[in-house]
Amino acid sequence: MSPLADNQWFTEVFDRHGSAFSLKVSEKLLDVQSAYQHLEVYATETFGNLMVLDGCVMLTDRDNFLYHEMIAHPALFTHQQPERVVIIGGGDCGTLKEVLRHPSVQHVTQIDIDEEVTKAAERFFPALVDANDDPRAELLFADGVKWVDEAEDESIDVLIIDSTDPVGPAEGLFKTEFLTRCHRILKPGGVMVQQSESPLYHSGSIIRELRRDMREAGFSSVATLPFPQPVYPSGWWSVTLAGKQCSVESFREEAVAEHTMPLQYYTLAAHRGALTLPPFMRQALDETPVS
Repeated sequence: MSPLADNQWFTEVFDRHGSAFSLKVSEKLLDVQSAYQHLEVYATETFGNLMVLDGCVMLTDRDNFLYHEMIAHPALFTHQQPERVVIIGGGDCGTLKEVLRHPSVQHVTQIDIDEEVTKAAERFFPALVDANDDPRAELLFADGVKWVDEAEDESIDVLIIDSTDPVGPAEGLFKTEFLTRCHRILKPGGVMVQQSESPLYHSGSIIRELRRDMREAGFSSVATLPFPQPVYPSGWWSVTLAGKQCSVESFREEAVAEHTMPLQYYTLAAHRGALTLPPFMRQALDETPVS
């Protein structure tokens, strides 16, 4: 596609919170209306390529490692022996790449409803898809909610819900009924992780409700891990883990200390620190009385 005029900016506005995020862009590389959402890719001046879905920033070359490492590695290192992993969403394949770094993983099934996202990643974010040919990887383009409905009881070790915001195609992934079905297909000792929005904007709403719904779905423990994410609303993001007959507040620290993966953010200290929520979050989650 043709270059944009000088001084062009892509801006995502967060009206409810009176804020916005902008990146200076030089070219629109892709503009596709799929059966499910509007997909755009831009070249930016300082963040590499930018993927946008329905006007919302999904990822950039520069900082996607933060999200992909934190949605994958805390869950994988919390499980005692992750062998079978399922990713719902994750069409850009960055999470899949991180999961496949773990040698204990024998099979990963990724289910994303929109194949156009993966096609765009293959063209414009090649570093994210370089593990797609791993023989342990299976990519399906289908309805993730339906896939979970049809999966066998107690058949997987780790379930990763790598979804967009809880609207449109991803809305059903945040509901108690769906979480109950996720609990059903996890083995005892299984771990589920879900992206859970901004700690600053959503601790008292989406995050609190997700933690409550996970418990109501039968999970015995929950933990929310915040981390920086410059291109997402407020610049701060989170994932929430839930354990089936296990604690997600502890993890295999020795294994983390000894791994040789070429990671850019996730470390033993980062995992420990993320498990210690700041006071304002504990208060918003109704887990510490306001003094």
